[in-house]
This record gives sequence, C-alpha cells and structure tokens, in this order.
Amino acid sequence: MAERELHERMLAVALEEARMSRTEGGIPIGAALFTRDGKLVSRGHNRRVQHGDPSIHGETDAFRRAGRQRSYRDMVMVTTLAPCWYCSGLVRQFRIGTVVVGESRTFSGGVHWLRENGVEVIDLDSSECRELLEGFIAEKPEIWNEDIGEG
Repeated sequence: MAERELHERMLAVALEEARMSRTEGGIPIGAALFTRDGKLVSRGHNRRVQHGDPSIHGETDAFRRAGRQRSYRDMVMVTTLAPCWYCSGLVRQFRIGTVVVGESRTFSGGVHWLRENGVEVIDLDSSECRELLEGFIAEKPEIWNEDIGEG
C-alpha cells in the first residue's frame, strides 16, 4: 500500500471520531494512534464539551485509550486538525515519531515546532476535515474560542 493511501486510511478513522464528537454536541476533532505499519492501537475524539473537561482533546483521548506502551517512537498520531500546543507537547513528551494531520489551514498549532524538534509531520490538507471544522466554528464560535480560538 502506498504511503499516502495508508495515511488517508488512518485519517478516515480520525474523521469517524470527529463526526462522533459532532453528533455528541462536541468539537469535531478526532484522532487515532497507529503503529507505523498501520495497525490501529487506539482512537478518540475531543470531549471537552461532553465531559466539561478542557484536557480531553482528540489526541489526548486517543493517547489515554492506548494504555501504557513500552515506546511510542514508532507510533503515528493521526489527527483531523493540527495539534495545539498542549497536544504537541504530548507528542514530544512521549517521543511519538510521526504526526499525520488532516488539515492545518484552520489552525496551525504546533506543527512548525514539532518539525523543528524532529517529528515527522505529514499534512494531508483534507478538505473534508476543514469543512467539518469550519462548519462547527461558524455555528458555535463561542465554544471554539473558549480553548483554541481567539477567545
């Protein structure tokens, strides 16, 4: 399987999670953790609104659901949106080697910082990810601005 095809298959899992969050009334950001060869380890989505917990971002939810791993160096974190500083810190803290980003136009987060610190970042520039989040922001800007936006 070509690398781009593998990354798009991985992103499809994160997109399912983002849609689930949206259905639950939350921010449509999803994530998944995979082995480098594409085996799903865990998946999760942003649950800040649903649980009233500002620390449950998509990446942190997927990371927590993965349980304890001996090493994260060969893991791939896939997320529908560029990771914020909090989630970028998680990637660096646990030395996750690769981050696949659905899109970074809506929010660029810590993408440049991750790259500067040796993390391979692959941005798929997905219009589907962008449209899902832009629709949410237009509908509920006050929720977006609480955490990641300009609030």
